[in-house]
Amino acid sequence: MDLHWLKPLLGRPSPFTTVFLDATRAESAGDTGVEDRWRSLRRQLERDGAAAGVLDEIGDLVTVPTGARGPHGRIVVADADGVVVDRVVAEAPAQSAAVHGPLPALLPAVRAADEEVRALLVVVDRTGADLVTRSVGGGAEAEPTTEQVEGGHDDVHKTREGGLDRRSQTRAEDSWQRNAEAVAAAVDRSVRGTPPDIVLLTGDSRAVGLVRDALGQEARALLVEVAGGGRGEGVNQAAFEAKVLAAAGEVRARRRQGVLDRFATAQGRGENAVTSLGDVVEVLRRGQVAELVLHVDALTGSLAERELWVGPAPLELATDREDLAAIGVDGAGERYSADIALVRAALGQEAGVTFAEDGAVDLVDGVGALLRWSDGSTPSEAVPTQSGDQARLRTVV
Repeated sequence: MDLHWLKPLLGRPSPFTTVFLDATRAESAGDTGVEDRWRSLRRQLERDGAAAGVLDEIGDLVTVPTGARGPHGRIVVADADGVVVDRVVAEAPAQSAAVHGPLPALLPAVRAADEEVRALLVVVDRTGADLVTRSVGGGAEAEPTTEQVEGGHDDVHKTREGGLDRRSQTRAEDSWQRNAEAVAAAVDRSVRGTPPDIVLLTGDSRAVGLVRDALGQEARALLVEVAGGGRGEGVNQAAFEAKVLAAAGEVRARRRQGVLDRFATAQGRGENAVTSLGDVVEVLRRGQVAELVLHVDALTGSLAERELWVGPAPLELATDREDLAAIGVDGAGERYSADIALVRAALGQEAGVTFAEDGAVDLVDGVGALLRWSDGSTPSEAVPTQSGDQARLRTVV
């Protein structure tokens, strides 16, 4: 999961103001639903002590239409100086919410990132292609970007077979091949530069086959062919978009399952995986975590109801005040909900976050961690004995 867009929040001055707003607008003219929802959140934030200047800046952003159609949300995070993150996400919150405090509330943003699939859509014909870089399913931070690739070989039309016309046929086929190679080279460059999660190839059937065969190994490993697209008129966009969403959904499912399979395997071996809130806190503050695994109900379930103690730095967290002092944090620290503190610590060590459905893996307290490394002092998930290890067992969700 790509969380680079949240990195600017690290090291910023507190307090933070986080807004997760239903940005959906009705089709009717004069709809004020978004403005009404923001005014309600603003009153709450004012009571919580948020600065008027920061709230004015957030209001100027969220009351401007996003341009997105259908239900969608907007996540805005501001520090003491102003807005740092502003992102449109595909899923609107069930209820708009806002938090003001010493830490940004990042879990809604992380959940949106988990849904997002970065796609390179390659729409080809026999003269070239449109390369569209876009987000599918999770966020719409920016408009899709399009690069046009024209092959440069324009003798692309066959004539009827027979006599000298065979030369025209050969020249046309040679032009198709060279144009396809130019498109494939552009796709390969794009994949090497900023690798997408998926390369979607669509358009003229002959051109699709030629481009596919000319692609390099990296691009071909990400390739999915999707019928129904094209550069010309007559494309059923609704039907084609449904196929794109389905392909992205398969990528998303494979991405999650790959992490969960690795977690389950490591857990079964008793190495490089831990679960339970206390053990995950321990490995997070040591910087051992490659992937934080959260139950899908983390936003509203047990993690949101439990608290951790945190210090100024992301990896300074503990289950109680004494434990926080023991790791060298001066002062009393701050108490914050576990979901916020855990995600902050994961972001601070460039760990990913994966959400698990019921029954996907065994999670004590609704949380686990897949580790980069482990040593003799790493908490063990070995089968408990008759000893006091039994105290470690809690309800598995």
